[in-house]
Amino acid sequence: MFKLGFIINPIAGIGGSVALKGSDGDGIAEQALALGATAKANQRASLALSILLPYRDDIIVYCANDLMGEMAAQALGFKPQVVFQTDKPEHTTAEDTENTVKALLAEHVDILLFAGGDGTARNVCKIVGDKFPVLGIPAGCKIHSGVYAVTPKAAGRVVEMMLTNQLVTLTEADVMDIDESLFREGIVKAKRYGEMQIPAELRYVQAVKSGGKELDELVLQDIAAHVINEMDDELFVIGSGSTTAFLMEELALDNTLLGVDLVEQQHLIASDVTEPQLWQAITLAKADNKTIKLVITLIGGQGHIFGRGNQQLSPRVVRAIGKDNILIIATKAKLTALASRPLIADTGDSDLDIELSGYLPVITGYNDQVLYPVASPQ
Repeated sequence: MFKLGFIINPIAGIGGSVALKGSDGDGIAEQALALGATAKANQRASLALSILLPYRDDIIVYCANDLMGEMAAQALGFKPQVVFQTDKPEHTTAEDTENTVKALLAEHVDILLFAGGDGTARNVCKIVGDKFPVLGIPAGCKIHSGVYAVTPKAAGRVVEMMLTNQLVTLTEADVMDIDESLFREGIVKAKRYGEMQIPAELRYVQAVKSGGKELDELVLQDIAAHVINEMDDELFVIGSGSTTAFLMEELALDNTLLGVDLVEQQHLIASDVTEPQLWQAITLAKADNKTIKLVITLIGGQGHIFGRGNQQLSPRVVRAIGKDNILIIATKAKLTALASRPLIADTGDSDLDIELSGYLPVITGYNDQVLYPVASPQ
């Protein structure tokens, strides 16, 4: 099942039609309603969700109660699971949005779809940062941020691409907002508040040669450069495979093609480690408060990321490293060859396989990632 996080800021954009330039600020929503404004955020969010109706039986919608998502989802025939309750659904606060985001992340949703404006994007960004895929449904007066789809239906289309196992590129987009109090005085003062990961439209080719195909060596160099740029003080567990071998070659380190190696500060500290040796290294690293990162690739044509050729990565090892610290690397050509079949997690622990299922980012170039589905054998 696809886990869709869904948030609506019910008062987003309510001040636009009555020239209040937005909904931020104490008493602005009440003032807008007194002037005859009508809330439109639920209507716009419903447009996005309506695109997903053909896949209704394959989606679990997680949301907050009442006007924050529950009513819109129910009206379209979804059976939403409410993870947060607000006692003021018609006059929600930033805290309501932030608490809903926290509850949705706890449910391990595949993407967080939210309706609002730049203020809502700021609230979401405060909780998720740039570590989790989100997408905005434009419903506010101000849409300066780059985290929104061009229209509500466009937001639905992007999620539809994910549902149909199309390659969806992850990119980082700025969260911007202006000071509404100054804007109401005719002064535009914008500020950058952070960035979030969003699924962008498909960008298939990074490095090309004649015929428009990826030139594997150049792409692998870009993938390696991305991972190397990420290397700091963490302990890196390098899995087996030719793609990870290319990474080790770029680091000028010896590599165990069919084994697991350990790298720290870009130095090889252990080669071809066994599961007990790996467990001991992870235990010592954790005792020193170090983060452990796991770099793996997939078996071409099959799609396995666990359970084929890397049994050293046992369930306890994978759990200790954590899903958020797994870096999957592969060329887009390798992913495309799977013909939309998901990656497979077959760790031998069915509960862990289910935990690993969902949509994970795959590094496909330098600062270039795509979201790709992972499934358990069940």
